[in-house]
Amino acid sequence: MVHIGYTMMTEQAGPRDLVDHLVRAEAAGFDFSVTSDHYFPWLRSQGHSPYAWSVLGAAAQATSRIPLMTYVTCPTVRYHPAVVAQKAATVQLLSEGRFRLGLGAGENLNEHVVGGGWRPVDVRHEMLEEAVRIIQALFEGGHVTHRGPHFQVDSARLWDLPDVPPPIGIAVSGARSCGLAGRLADLVIATEPKKALLDTFDDHGGRGKPRVGQLPVSHDPDRKTAVHRAHAQFRWSGLGWKVNSELPHPDSFEEATRFVTPDDVAASIPCGDDPDDFVEAVRPYAEAGFTEIALVQIGGESQPRFLDWSEKTLLPALREAFA
Repeated sequence: MVHIGYTMMTEQAGPRDLVDHLVRAEAAGFDFSVTSDHYFPWLRSQGHSPYAWSVLGAAAQATSRIPLMTYVTCPTVRYHPAVVAQKAATVQLLSEGRFRLGLGAGENLNEHVVGGGWRPVDVRHEMLEEAVRIIQALFEGGHVTHRGPHFQVDSARLWDLPDVPPPIGIAVSGARSCGLAGRLADLVIATEPKKALLDTFDDHGGRGKPRVGQLPVSHDPDRKTAVHRAHAQFRWSGLGWKVNSELPHPDSFEEATRFVTPDDVAASIPCGDDPDDFVEAVRPYAEAGFTEIALVQIGGESQPRFLDWSEKTLLPALREAFA
């Protein structure tokens, strides 16, 4: 069975709206939720980027059932891993065990704000591995002192630690990150339905662990409106992570996507209100072996209508197709 999730996309709604949307998503019957953790939106047209961890704290109090997860937090530049461990432990306590900590190597878009430049990808993966080990050590309790190539920790301890620490997921895009996830993570995260990524994850110790994917969708009763919204706010998604991780500003994404057409976007993102189109968009993830798929409804103002339609039409269709 494939579990269907809801995404709190912090780039396209303010903090109060994000929490309201999640409350409605829980009532609609979504199996889990994830939230992005950005400092900038991808494009100016998205128009938002509140602090994800404050949103998660409010969401933990406003909901009672739906699991929460970062998708994903970079624990290496904008945040020190010791601080990420404290934040994650706190959200796990507030949510009474419903939180999972999704981690990744980050994007220049969000991490450049604290200065220090943007490291090459091999260095970013070294930093991510060191950060994950620090977080895991702090989750074990006791004092942690660490002197590593990228981070120092001086007698840190989590004083409010949940009985069950948050499971850690690692986002993957290639062989090196898949190996890291297989060795250290409790679950794997990916945004493309590539079976090869999951196979490599399995080969490095990931077999039997959850695997979480994410898929943008654009629901609207008027398909042209849905396509226009997807193009206006999500045309960056087709650039690929080798590009998306390097560009430093929304204006950079604006320039990089200026020749992307609405038809290009509609070819990769299901648009409209035919549930069969959405089922077929999910199918490659299910066939690749993903156990959980989080949907991203494009456009903050479109969430209430999407959530109503999901409860009545989309979720029943997906559950029938992937039971």
